[in-house]
Parts: sequence; C-alpha cells; structure tokens
Amino acid sequence: MAAVATETTIAQKLEALLKLQNIDSSLDAIKKMRGDLPEEVRDLEDEVAGIETRISKFNKEIAALDEEISKNRNAKKDAEKLVNKYKDQQMNVRNNREYDAISKEIELQQLEMELADKRTREFEFKILNKKDDVSETETRLNTRKKDLDAKKKELDVLIAESEDDEQKLNKDRDKAAKHVEERLLRPYDKLRGNYPNGLAVVLVKRGACGGCFSAVPPQRQADIKDKKRIIVCEHCGRILADVEDVVIIEKAKR
Repeated sequence: MAAVATETTIAQKLEALLKLQNIDSSLDAIKKMRGDLPEEVRDLEDEVAGIETRISKFNKEIAALDEEISKNRNAKKDAEKLVNKYKDQQMNVRNNREYDAISKEIELQQLEMELADKRTREFEFKILNKKDDVSETETRLNTRKKDLDAKKKELDVLIAESEDDEQKLNKDRDKAAKHVEERLLRPYDKLRGNYPNGLAVVLVKRGACGGCFSAVPPQRQADIKDKKRIIVCEHCGRILADVEDVVIIEKAKR
C-alpha cells in the first residue's frame, strides 16, 4: 500500500508540473505572437530617455556659458568704470611719474575689457554650436517619439487581441503553481529560463526527449512510465514527465 501511495504522489507531482508547463507554453505562444515588439518598445523608450538626457545636458551647458558671458560683461563694465576713474585722476596728476603709472593702469584695464570681449565672443560661438546640437537632437527625438508611439499602438492592438486569454492563463498558472512543490518550482523556473523555447517538462516522443530529441533507452522509458521517481534527461536536464504512446499500424503483407 505504501508503494502505491508513493507512486501516486510522484505521478501527481509530474502531472502538476506538466500542467504548469502547458499553461506556460500557451503564455509563451501569446508572447511569441507579439514578436520583437515589446523589446523594440523598450529599446525605443530607453533611446528616447537617453536623447532627452542629452538635450538636458546641452541646455545646462548653454546655461553655464550664458553665466560666463554675464560674468565677462560685468567684468568689462567694472574695467570701464576703472578706466573712467583713472582718466579723471590723470587730470589731477602732479608729475609725469604719476601720469605714467595711471596710464599703465588704464592700459591694463583696457586689456581686461578686450579679453572680456574675446571671451564673450568665444562663449557666444560655443552657445550657437550647442543650440545647433540641441536643434539636431530635438529633431531626432521627435522622430524617435513618433516611432515609439507607432510601435506602442501596434503592441497595444496585439495585447488587446489576446488580453482576455492571457489574463485567464495567468490565473490558471497561479492556481497550477500552488500544486507544485517549492523545491520543484525553483528548478522548473530555472530550466525554463535556460532554454529559448521555455520547455522544462517534456514527454518522451518516439523514443526521444521532447526537448533535446536525444534518444531515451527503453529501460529508462519504462522507469518514466512507472512514475516512481522524477527522472530528468541525461543530456539537457529537462524533466521527463511521461512517455507518449505511438500506435503503429503495420500494413499486411500481400
């Protein structure tokens, strides 16, 4: 009696795993119908965010250049005031030495004014280039936003077409997952992630693993059919839930 209970328990575990696999495969099929659209949408969203960040950086650089221009214009005004001040002082000098000293100060401040003008022109030129960069990048941003909107609409249509089925399958999956032991669920999820087709639990079909198609020896097939223990494929590690019976019809020889 104990052996029967163990067999039934293992059989139930395999049945629960196979049911979960079938639901997940149905969900995979729905996602496959959407193709690369979800990934394309994510890529476009990342690209748009990156372009917006770049534009923000350009605008900050322009603001910093404007601030430098303002500083240089203020420096020029300060130099102009000093020049006027020194010119007034020149009218009241007592000797040539004082006159020459003030003249040197005037020349120095005039050089400061010229330097401020030069820096201002340089910063203004940089701002023009940055604004060109902003304009070019904004054009690209608008183009990518249009592409993103188009892809999103396309994806929304596909999602809407299968939304009800997907919601039902997700509910069924939640129920099915509760019947799978945690110690089996973890490796199951890991196996699904290891293979592009998402198959972690398969049947033996025509004497071969339903996942990697490697041959399964007859004695191993018999063990799988007995369901006294959970058996995995020696080649790919997938769980072999059962052996699919194939009816062969032989034509009578004439």
